[in-house]
Amino acid sequence: MKKNIHPEYYTDAKVTCACGTTWETGSIKKEIRTEVCSSCHPFFTGQQQRMLDIEGQVDRFYRRLQARQDFIEDKKVREESKTSPDRPLEELDLGKRPLDALTKAGIAKVADVLDRLAEKGDEGMLDIEGFGQKSLIDLKKKLRSFGYDVPGAE
Repeated sequence: MKKNIHPEYYTDAKVTCACGTTWETGSIKKEIRTEVCSSCHPFFTGQQQRMLDIEGQVDRFYRRLQARQDFIEDKKVREESKTSPDRPLEELDLGKRPLDALTKAGIAKVADVLDRLAEKGDEGMLDIEGFGQKSLIDLKKKLRSFGYDVPGAE
């Protein structure tokens, strides 16, 4: 072993914690100061609800968790509103003529169209004045694209 290259080893080094606990151990430093020891750490004291959050890691975690929950809720609301039977027909972009014909017949919401299709079928829709076969086909395509279950659809 080479001489004079190893640090001096103290067998009576004093360790002091921020909580006030002190003990002696062996070290190359005469005095050691720590922030947490086995006397005050939540894991060893049984106080797991108390968390050490020196750099805001817990807060960042909860912000991310909240952002994820908000995203999931927004996605669910968007999906529910997409297939909502209370959706006005104007949002389907059918065109002016078919929309006017449906409005004149007293059909203003998707629920009204679905009910009429379920009760009377395609003929019930074609009986509406100014609403023809092409308008019916376009209406069914739009309803399917928004995720609605169209009655009598193949």
